[in-house]
This record gives sequence, C-alpha cells and structure tokens, in this order.
Amino acid sequence: MAEKLAPEKRHSFVHNGQKVFEWDQTLEEVNMYINLPPNVPSKQFFCKIQSKHVEVGIKGNPPYLNHDLTSPVKTDCSFWTLEDDIMHITLQKRDKGQTWASPIVGEGQLDPYSTDLEQKRLMLQRFQEENPGFDFSQAQFNGDCPDPRTFMGGIRSD
Repeated sequence: MAEKLAPEKRHSFVHNGQKVFEWDQTLEEVNMYINLPPNVPSKQFFCKIQSKHVEVGIKGNPPYLNHDLTSPVKTDCSFWTLEDDIMHITLQKRDKGQTWASPIVGEGQLDPYSTDLEQKRLMLQRFQEENPGFDFSQAQFNGDCPDPRTFMGGIRSD
C-alpha cells in the first residue's frame, strides 16, 4: 500500500530552457536524477555530498552543480549511483518528514500549490507508515495540511 503514496512524478529544475535535474522526495529521502552527457567514461563523474552542500561534475572540469542544500542531510546514509546514463543521488533527510520545496537553495523551488501537494502526500505517507494495516492511498485533506514532522507529537522513531 505504501507504494501507492510514492511520488507520482518527478519535479524538474529547468534553467535557460535546459533541464538541469529531476527530483522527488519521500518522508526520509530526496532523490535527484541527472542525465549524463554521452561518451564520457563513468569513472570521470564525481559527486561530493556534504551535510549542507552537493557538488557534481566531471573530473578536471568546473562542477555541473555546486550548491547548498535546502536542508541538512545525513552524509553517512546519502549516496550516488550511475545507471543507464543517469546519476541518481539519494540524500537522506536529517529531519525525517520535512517537506523540501527544492533540493538546492534558491533554485527550482516548487510553487506554493505544489509544495502543499507534496506536504499532503508526505503526511499520508507518514500515516501509512505508522498504521500499516490501513490504506490511505485514497485519503484527502480538506484545507491546510499539518506538518508531517510535528503533527501529533512528531514522527515516531523505532
């Protein structure tokens, strides 16, 4: 049932008409997807993930991305992989349940409506996680959605 509450589509960050990356999020992670240029050996790509910063590029060249992150991440649980000409960066949120409007500060921010939809989806994910016997995939919120991090005492840790 939890997969029904997974992100339906990725958000795109476009700059000067070119897609820079796509991204989505869950309660625990923010995922970034970067299309890689052709004919570059995979060993040439690099990704450096720090608690509040990410740097991505091709060795020996200026970084493709060199930005502060919207919120801190757990570096020991964050990682990157290359598959099918895509770099997939998985950032483990330090604050589980926090709704990110974008992975990087000041770039590609979701509009308020899209941010609200993300917050509602994350809240339903939280309900599903805490109540695995119930199906919240068809649930809806009327009005403002509470913050998934803090609602009713916050997210339970096991």
